[in-house]
This record gives sequence, C-alpha cells and structure tokens, in this order.
Amino acid sequence: MASTFKPILFLLLSIYTFSPVSSHQHHPLDPLTPSEFNLVRTIVEKSFPNPNPYNLTFQYIGLDEPDKPTVLSWLSNPASKPPPRRAFVITRMERKSHEIMVDLSARSIVSNKVYNGHGYPLLTSNEQVVAATKLPQKYKPFIESIKKRRLNFSDVVCSTYSIGWFGEVKSKRVLKLLCFYKEGTVNLYLRPLEGITLVVDLDEMKIVEYFDRFIIPVPKAEGTEYQASKQKPPFGPRLNGAAFVQPNGSGFKIDGHTVRTNEELIIMPYASGKGRGRTQPFADCPSNAVFLDAYYAASDGTPVKTSNTFCIFERYAGDIMWRHTELGIPNEIITEVRPEVSLVVRMVATVGNYDYVLDWEFKPSGSIKFGVGLTGVLEVKGATYTHTDQVKEDIHGTLLSENTIGVYHDHFLTYHLDLDVDGKDNSFVKNNLETIRVTDGSSPRKSYWTVVSETAKTESDARINLVSKPSELVVVNPNKKTKIGNNVGYRLIPGPVTHALLSYDDYPQIRGAFTNNDVWVTPYNKSEKWAGGLFTDRSRGDDTLAVWSLRNRKIENEDIVMWYTIGFHHVPSQEDFPVMPTLSGGFELRPTNFFERNAVLKTRAISRVHLPNCTTRP
Repeated sequence: MASTFKPILFLLLSIYTFSPVSSHQHHPLDPLTPSEFNLVRTIVEKSFPNPNPYNLTFQYIGLDEPDKPTVLSWLSNPASKPPPRRAFVITRMERKSHEIMVDLSARSIVSNKVYNGHGYPLLTSNEQVVAATKLPQKYKPFIESIKKRRLNFSDVVCSTYSIGWFGEVKSKRVLKLLCFYKEGTVNLYLRPLEGITLVVDLDEMKIVEYFDRFIIPVPKAEGTEYQASKQKPPFGPRLNGAAFVQPNGSGFKIDGHTVRTNEELIIMPYASGKGRGRTQPFADCPSNAVFLDAYYAASDGTPVKTSNTFCIFERYAGDIMWRHTELGIPNEIITEVRPEVSLVVRMVATVGNYDYVLDWEFKPSGSIKFGVGLTGVLEVKGATYTHTDQVKEDIHGTLLSENTIGVYHDHFLTYHLDLDVDGKDNSFVKNNLETIRVTDGSSPRKSYWTVVSETAKTESDARINLVSKPSELVVVNPNKKTKIGNNVGYRLIPGPVTHALLSYDDYPQIRGAFTNNDVWVTPYNKSEKWAGGLFTDRSRGDDTLAVWSLRNRKIENEDIVMWYTIGFHHVPSQEDFPVMPTLSGGFELRPTNFFERNAVLKTRAISRVHLPNCTTRP
C-alpha cells in the first residue's frame, strides 16, 4: 500500500468538549477539561474584576489549537513534551467584545484584544433563556396584549431570535422575542402569537422596542402533541425491535479522546458551532452504542455538563461492502459477499425548533461519509386561512392546518475539512469529464468522453459550482505516488446540489456568501475556522469564507482546507406537521489511488450467530 490508513479527521460542531474516559497524557488537541474551564474563569475574573454580572460575560471558551506544524511535530515524538495548553476566550465587558488568550500552564493572560469590527459574539444560554425571555413577564404593554387576546398568561412562552443586519449604518447588540402559546400541547412552536414582537437590548438587558400590530387566531393545539404518553388511539405503524449481537465484543476502543478500531482508524474528535441536545439511548442510538458526556462554558465561565452528547457505535444495517457473482466459468457459479460494518460517531444538535442529527461514518474501505438528518418542528406563522381556497396571494409557505402556514426556508451546513492526505502538503485537482467529437473518421462513433485534469493554482481556481460541468474533485498529495505512479488522494462525492436562491446583493446573502459556491479551497489558517466569521450575530458579511478567499492565495502543493456546503430548500408539506419525519442528506470522502488495491479485499465474512429460540432458513 502507498501508506497505512491512519487519517486524522477533525470533527465539527468546539463549544462542546468530551468528558474524559480514561487517564492519558494530554494530546495537543484534547478539548478543555472542566477544571481547565474553571481555571480560565478564575484567571479572567482576577484580571478584570467587576461586581456587575452583566458587565462581564463569557460568550465562548475553547481550546486554542496549537499550530498544525507543532501538533505534527509532537505526533512524530509523542514522548516529548506537548505544546503549552492555551484557551481562547471571548467576553463582553463594558459593552465591548474582548478576544483573550489564556495560558493555562502559566496561569496568565497572554493577550487581550478589543474587537472593533462589525457583529457580535455568540449569544449565551443565560442571556437568552435566563434573562431575555423573562423580561416580558413584567412588561405591562405585553401583559395587556395577552389580556386583549383572552389568553392565559401562564401558558405564554417567549423565545429569542437574531435580528440580522439589513444595511443600517449603526447597530446595537439586540435580539427579538417572539412568543407562543403552550396551552394543550408542548408543541409550542406551532402556536405562535402573531402580531407581537419585542426587541431586547442585551447590554442593558431591557426591552427597548415593542410592537403589537394585529391579532390573528392562535392555531389550535388539537393534533399537535408528540409526547407518547399524551397521545390517544388510533396509533401509527408498529415498529418491531431488532437485536444486535457482537459475539466477539466491540470492534473499537476509546482511550481518552481517541477511538481506535481494528482497521487502525484514528479519530480525534473535538467540537465548532453551538447547539444543545443529547442523544437518547435505544432511540437516537442503538443498543451497542457507547455514550460520551460533554461540557461547554456557561456565561459565568463555569463548565456545564451535558450527558450523552455523543454516541459511538458500529453499524450493520444489511449493507454490502463488496460482492460479485461469477457466471462466466463453465459449470461453476462463484459468489463472494462481504457485509459492511462501519463505525458511526453521532450527535444531535437542537437549535430552537429544529433538530439536526449529525453523523460521521467511517468505513473499513477508508471512505468517510457525512450524514445530516433534519427533524423537529417547522417554523410556522399564524394566518386567518382555514382552507387553500381562501388564499389569493403569495403566503410564502404552505397551509398545513387551520390558521397555520409552514414558511418556505433553507438549511445550509458548511463543513470545514482539514484534509492531510498522506502528509500536509496537498493539491486540489478537478478531473473534468469532457465530451470529445470524432471528426477524423477514425471510429464509427460520433463522440466519446474523457478526463481532463486541472490542478488549482490559487483560491479562485477552486471555487466550484457543481452544476456548471461534470467533474470529479480530488485532494491529492503530489509528493506521494502509488507503485504505478498515481498521486494518492481522496475524492469528494457530493450529495444533492442546492444553491442559495437569494440575490447576491441581498443582505442575508451578503452575510451568508459562503453558500455562493458548493466547494471552496483555502490555505490552512487556524484563525479561519467558521465560514460565517467569528462574530456572526448582526455581522455584515465582511469576515466570511467568501471574503478570505478574495485574497486568492496559493493552494498548489500547500497545506489546504476544503469547505463543502450541503443545502436543503424546504417547501413544507402536511406530512411535516406536527413533527417532521427526518429529511436526510450527506456526502462522502472516498480514497482515490490512496491504496495500491482494494483495501478490504481480504476482509473475512462475519461469522453466523445462532440465538436461542431462533431458526435459520436455508
């Protein structure tokens, strides 16, 4: 083989850190421990004492990753001293955003920079749930609006939403509150109180604007309940259980934050992006799953534990790894089949009304599949309509039930893929599939197709729109070749192609310009981690992947990062109501001349297990 298959994949989604599973030496990329969170908090608070809790809040605490050359140097000699442990911290103090670097070994602040650009840091749970959503409870105009609608005030729940930016010259750190009615169901997002909007200044933590523009009937609670204990007959299809048996035990082991399998596949997961959720044993994950707890920083800097944030399991779902039936040999029929057993790392991120099921699936063949499932509750708006016959204008959605419109919307997820294919210096190759016309009479054929390879020299060469022309996209190592001379590589196999439908000059698209292309390739830069920028709330799109790429840096035979965006245009249907069945998508990274031949050719078939009280059909 060209090289032993030991890829390192940096998983997404760094607010969360894994709970330690076993004692081991710190890997430079190990996430922060609870004690390190507390140490960061202590160091910062001692350096910036302030009695007002709203004048010092921790918006983000995460590991400051050492530069990649430093990590690679340590990996070549793990017995050596690892690089210093540092934490990157974003705080709000005196209405300013601070970027702070804390050296945990020296117990000191290395740097403190005030951010003066556009946009604000991530919103904390404390700001949203504990503080902002409680403000309407004592706000007299809001109380009067609820009385006017003849609703029970105790059944009103408010939720926070980002306001965005729409061209205004100056902007404050504010968010809006929209409210819902939970009487008769916990499915509150399907019962919006239309016409009411509150605007909260987060630095002042007070309501600064209030609107009660109109009254629309609150959608009914009937038929929206999803709790099994509250539902009544008739019920839906019955799901039969299935047993998963591993007679030889699990095929993987967890050592700290490293997962090892029999195929020598190494995963070093850590987490970027925020969404809270926890996996449910025997439902989100199968019976053979191992669960990992996680931690993130609360607004006061203390670590918050979330149980069962990740699950890891081996999946055998009747898929085929490879097979062939040979019928060409006289008097013989030869059939060989190898079933597929893959390793899955899963987390569920709940972001408001939606739940995202995020899978990283590692196959014995060396392929890595990324899956995302969308489920949860639709975003809806109330309406006076009870039947489609009443609709005479564009309602920007689908009438799902009486007084309930499911609005048209998009989902885009951008993956930051730091691929080191048999070494860090790689190139991005477009293998364009082109039609060639036969004009010289050399063949009775009129045409054929061939592959014309093109190596991207700079970032502009690697901005890919997948509907422009057919091509295979491969990250190769031009410095490593197979025995017969091919560059070792990994190929991107895209999922369904979805492009943003907004005009490029529309304000939401300016902020989300990283969705303008399906694929981008940039040089590795540890500060370029979030496609939408670090200070995304109310940003103006001036610190995004699309802006970084304008520098048009050299990417040939360099340490490069590939960015891939998967998208969904969602036109809601009645089957999505009241809870949406999972809508799935994904993509794959597949070895391309990485091995000398099929790496799983000699994989042994799984031995058959006979369970008590079971019979096997011939």
